[in-house]
Amino acid sequence: MTSPVAGRVAFLGGGNMAYALATGLAAAQSVQIVVAEPVASQRARFGSTVATTADNVEAVRTAAVVVLAVKPQVVETVARQVAPALEAQTLVVSIAAGVPLGSVERWLGGGRAVVRCMPNTPALVGAGISGLVANAAVNAAQRCAAERILSAVGEVMWFESDADLDAVTALSGSGPAYFFYMLEALTEVGVELGLAPAVAQRLVVATAAGAAAMAAQDDPSRLREQVTSPGGTTQRALSILAERAFPDTLAAAVRGAFERSRQLAEEIGGDA
Repeated sequence: MTSPVAGRVAFLGGGNMAYALATGLAAAQSVQIVVAEPVASQRARFGSTVATTADNVEAVRTAAVVVLAVKPQVVETVARQVAPALEAQTLVVSIAAGVPLGSVERWLGGGRAVVRCMPNTPALVGAGISGLVANAAVNAAQRCAAERILSAVGEVMWFESDADLDAVTALSGSGPAYFFYMLEALTEVGVELGLAPAVAQRLVVATAAGAAAMAAQDDPSRLREQVTSPGGTTQRALSILAERAFPDTLAAAVRGAFERSRQLAEEIGGDA
């Protein structure tokens, strides 16, 4: 268990991920939280759980941690806007996908403690996993603060560089969509085989959840071998997947996501 966040936490942006983080953090510990969001309906959904405002600059004043939770295309604008109002020791945590750590540092004026994070959508149900990377200005207490915020919605793993987070983006950031795609396909096959759509989906989702729970405790390769009887139904299915280059296709897809993550970082980050 990481230590509690000391001081006020300001979220800039009130979208789904900010909502999950802010409400998850509020439920996990006693901490002062404010969310800055220009859209009134977005602010309203926070209810009385946390304070809200439409003013980014007002939100960051005296904050110990500022979480940049806006769209990647506006991170530069927001970072430059709030930089003069930040305290010297404020930690800035960016959860904007594809925005390089160095770019955030530069837009804030340099010399500031910055952590870049790559959470994924299961965070919305408290089951996410986030990759984090810190710059040299981040101290031990600030690392703990960043970890505490992200661990409110799931697991946390630290990495060494932006390049690592490109791989994290391709694997776990985009990863839920790969599994959703597979669940869709399996459900459709179940319907083709005569099952009702709701029944097929329930079978598929429960099977995926059970398989994931087992894989969290044992090696997936060993588990696959255990469930694959020679000459049986599972072996037949897996042999067809192998014949149709399923592993190669999946690897190509992940590599494509990795390359696109690097391209986006260059497009958004400029010369950082």
